[in-house]
Amino acid sequence: MTPPNLFRLYASLCLLWLATPVQAQTLQESFDLHVPMPPTPVAIDGQTRLFYELHLSNFSRQSLDPVRVEVLDAASGTLLATFEGDALERQLDRSGLQWKATAGAPIEPGRRGIVFFELALPPGTAMPAALMHRIDYRAAADEGDASRVEGARVAVEREPAMTLGPPLRGGPWIAIHDPAWERGHRRVLYAIDGKARTPGRFAVDWVKLDAQGRKSARAGDSVAQAYSHGEDVLAVADATVASVRDGLPERRRLSERSDHALATGGGNTVVLDLGGGRFAHYGHLRPGSTRVLAGQRVRRGQKIAEVGFTGSASNPQLHFNLADAASALGSEGLPFAIDRFRSLGRYMRIGDVGSVPWVPRGDGEPTRERELPAGNSVVMFGD
Repeated sequence: MTPPNLFRLYASLCLLWLATPVQAQTLQESFDLHVPMPPTPVAIDGQTRLFYELHLSNFSRQSLDPVRVEVLDAASGTLLATFEGDALERQLDRSGLQWKATAGAPIEPGRRGIVFFELALPPGTAMPAALMHRIDYRAAADEGDASRVEGARVAVEREPAMTLGPPLRGGPWIAIHDPAWERGHRRVLYAIDGKARTPGRFAVDWVKLDAQGRKSARAGDSVAQAYSHGEDVLAVADATVASVRDGLPERRRLSERSDHALATGGGNTVVLDLGGGRFAHYGHLRPGSTRVLAGQRVRRGQKIAEVGFTGSASNPQLHFNLADAASALGSEGLPFAIDRFRSLGRYMRIGDVGSVPWVPRGDGEPTRERELPAGNSVVMFGD
């Protein structure tokens, strides 16, 4: 082709390009997706679950409403779980404050929503090496279909939960924990020393019951009559005592106002250094009952204190959790399993505890090994 013909062809292509309407790319601001701690496998009642949180931060100038959350195997793209409607609301804190969240309310500009997962994989599904997340959401100005964002790829923690001895003797004891509770341990973050953490990710409050599900032999307001009060608290492993606090007074009546201060809300405490960056935290201990000192070596099963009613406890109870530091609030909660316990049943509604018996298991009272007791389940320690 001669140069003039080449020029005419080039000119024609330019005119065609100018005449062709340009499709403007639609941009939509989305949530910033973030998983602060790796999903951690925990065995509960014969099933492995992945505990973790997905943070949905809204940096846009309009409210964003998450309507559907999907969890996928990051390698294969296989859909592992879907949460929407009531199932999503049970696990989503929309307030960004872990307090008084309104179901269905959009997440406002500058706020953060958090999805609290205790993800049970479909039967026969191999543990994925990493997860990916897909969020369908609507912006305030949207009138049509929801927008979608995919991200927050995160590797699954491969190290198993640490197996511990029981922190108490006998029973029955109810293991109180539930991700759906506002201000429950699972839902509370503390920003200490410049970093937000969830120390109570796997925390359990233990309350002793009788066969009728009562917390005390007699109705009334007396702390001393509670079955839990004064029960032996045990070292869960061979360890070194990291810290002890035993100077806070105990309330005598259940109706007395509790202490919710950050520094003393845990009441009298003992922290054990188990080694390997793991620390066992015991809270709400009875004044004067502590039998150990900082720096002392203890053996698994050794009595270290007694159950009390100090700090922010709602009943005489033992608070127990495992974390990655000795600081009660400046630490991340770590998973743990108890080497052996008998599972008696559970409560479907936490408000029934103390007034009616628990719901017995349909398969008897099996002995569970190397598991975390299910939320609001009732267990016995020892043979």
